[in-house]
Amino acid sequence: MTTCDAALRDALKLCVRKRSLHDVLEAMTPEERKLVERSWPLTARDDQLPPDFFDPEADWRVWLFMAGRGAGKTRAGAEWVRTEVARAREPLRIALVAPTLHDARSVMVEGVSGLLAVHGTEEVPEYEPSRRLLTWRNGCQAQIFSADEPGSLRGPQFHLAWCDEIARWSRGTETWDMLMFALRLGETPRVLATTTPAPVPLVQRLAKDPETWISRARTVDNAAHLPEAFLRTMQRRYGDTRIGRQELEGELIEDDPDALFRRKHLEQARNDGVPQLERVVVAVDPPATAGGNACGIIAAGRSVDGHFHVLEDATVSGRGPAGWARAAVACYHRHGAGRLVAEVNQGGDMVEAVIRRVDPFIACRTVRATRGKVVRAEPVAALYEQGRVHHARPMPELEEELVAFERIIAAGGS
Repeated sequence: MTTCDAALRDALKLCVRKRSLHDVLEAMTPEERKLVERSWPLTARDDQLPPDFFDPEADWRVWLFMAGRGAGKTRAGAEWVRTEVARAREPLRIALVAPTLHDARSVMVEGVSGLLAVHGTEEVPEYEPSRRLLTWRNGCQAQIFSADEPGSLRGPQFHLAWCDEIARWSRGTETWDMLMFALRLGETPRVLATTTPAPVPLVQRLAKDPETWISRARTVDNAAHLPEAFLRTMQRRYGDTRIGRQELEGELIEDDPDALFRRKHLEQARNDGVPQLERVVVAVDPPATAGGNACGIIAAGRSVDGHFHVLEDATVSGRGPAGWARAAVACYHRHGAGRLVAEVNQGGDMVEAVIRRVDPFIACRTVRATRGKVVRAEPVAALYEQGRVHHARPMPELEEELVAFERIIAAGGS
């Protein structure tokens, strides 16, 4: 970033402090407003800008941007790539890595804050979805990769990489290591990792590395670009909770060493596929009140080797009895379950009656719990520790509830 850019940015921000942003923009001509909107350093927050913006001589290799949902991580990543391409003195080779190929396409490339959106019409790269490739007019190219396929990073080599949501990478450490070996072009190969933090091994490793440059942001820091209703709802529902501190405040919350469910076991539970199952069951834990607490709905099966596979977390919130019953029955049919098991401690005979009003022919069995939730959870935690429970797909909300299980129960949660 040039000294002129930095000075212009500081001048505009000084004007904004003295007058409202609306007044400043209103005083500009249409051409001037367009110039400001297209100049990312003028509108970005400090945490959204790379280390060398503030210090052109900054020596960095990894920039870790940990922030809450909607805090502007994607925009920061896309703008960083755009800036590096615009000032490139040679054609750059860039890796774009996301949890899945779908995530890379729908968020990093085609999303509302993705690469195609942040470029002006005259500079937008050519996008070839079938080749997973973006090509700029100056010869720079970006390739799309899935973190599910670390082996795909063995052949190519790159100057730069933008990695999104690394906390959700199913094979995080392996994929990251393969990428590091591929970052070997140019004098200063660099990588930006944007993520909502979670205490997974890769994020913990990067956060503790003294050579990692770390930026942090909260969801509310981007309030100017988010609906007020969204912010109110998120604060009301998740404020002062563990998941809120992580998903909204962008905090990296370490595991409780005495927790019943350990994150490392949940990480190991993630699986790429599901074998043939002997039996599939849907379990339903109705809410304590008819008004709208969460209704837990889990589909799971047992394979011939005695292992258990969690197929889906279909939990719903804010629905009345008819709503959660429909969701449970839909989950039952979606997975071809042999039985639906519902706990009736909170609703008695009403629970089965509500379910049968949705589907009178469903194979439903009711059970009444006679022991506390922690006692019932201990055998399940032991199965996770033994590596006998597997998740068919990433289930971040379920995992967060499990690692905070005792705290939720102590607070009166279900």
